[in-house]
Amino acid sequence: MKAPDLLKIVTRTISFGRTRAVLTSLGITIGIAAVALLTSIGEGVRSYVMDEFSQFGARIIAINPGKNVTGGMGGILSTVRPLSLQDAEALRQAPYVEYVVPVVQGAGAIEYKQRTRNVDIFGVSADMPAAWRFAVAQGRFLPRNNDARSSPYAVIGHKVKQELFQGESPLGQLIRIGGMRFRVIGVIEPKGDMLGFDLDDTAYIPADLALDLFNREGLMEVDVIFSPATDSTYMSALIKKMLIQRHGREDFTLITQDQMLTSLNSILSVLTLAVGLLGSISLLVGGVGILTTMTTSVRERTSEIGLLRALGATRAQVLSLFLAEAVTLSTIGGVCGLLLMGVVTALAFLFAPEFPIRPHVPFLLIALLLSSLIGLIAGVVPALQASRLNPIDALRTE
Repeated sequence: MKAPDLLKIVTRTISFGRTRAVLTSLGITIGIAAVALLTSIGEGVRSYVMDEFSQFGARIIAINPGKNVTGGMGGILSTVRPLSLQDAEALRQAPYVEYVVPVVQGAGAIEYKQRTRNVDIFGVSADMPAAWRFAVAQGRFLPRNNDARSSPYAVIGHKVKQELFQGESPLGQLIRIGGMRFRVIGVIEPKGDMLGFDLDDTAYIPADLALDLFNREGLMEVDVIFSPATDSTYMSALIKKMLIQRHGREDFTLITQDQMLTSLNSILSVLTLAVGLLGSISLLVGGVGILTTMTTSVRERTSEIGLLRALGATRAQVLSLFLAEAVTLSTIGGVCGLLLMGVVTALAFLFAPEFPIRPHVPFLLIALLLSSLIGLIAGVVPALQASRLNPIDALRTE
């Protein structure tokens, strides 16, 4: 039996029982569509998160108070020296350092005339726009502080300007934040959301005033942006040495942007794989459907098998015939599943363009290969049953 003859028999068998073939392939279609769609969503979420974190640049080192290996209740009760504005100023003098941003974050109400809005408040330095790649749309950002205490200036986000000032120019206006009066000197350009956090619904004030506002002794974080002339390994060692000299011990944690992106990528890749494996459970249902259909087909075509054997077909050829039929059914289901996934993806792009779905070609090819593999595995037992039938006994069933 030649390969074209084998393919012709398989094609005729499937076309003769179209309804059965469609119902059998439907399980694989749904399973492949689920796997492809879930992995595409996982890949889209991974790409979205990586892009969101990458917008701040790759040459950034975040310094947090407390050492990560001493966390828990013991870390809370220990006498960790907080990061101070003096620490940030000392780091600004280090070689290869371009910008240093001390960060204090909290939430509070902004009042203007009779309007009030609860927003996120950041205490930062004058380096923040350049360091975080934020641009000022109106006015200017916080000036560099050369005195002991900063002037009570504030820069607001785009949404705060719209909601509080409602068409008025906010520049030069006095607002009240947590009982303290600030003069608005700038508005940040629209930035949108980042991981559910609205960057436009914020206000920026000097870090030293934020420490007083939130009654904190130390900074929550210090971001150091270094020159492209060096690398994160050298800068991490330099920063660690400087802070140990100032604190007397290593009571802080350094996180480079490279480390954070690598960790996020690993975690999200594992989640994508896990979601894909979860969706592949539906493929088992399709595999069971193929096994059931092929087993029934062997019983219904016993006389046909006997005739083939009587005409000289070997056991291997009968085995190949039924395996080819099972693989063809599952492959058809896989192709239809990818088409169904393509339709769903197109509808998502049309009606929800911000939905994080990103088809990944390797995953789609793996899904199609998986559908053929399931058909092969599901068809082994029925094919073996068909190949082991005695030709004489098979012909007698007619």
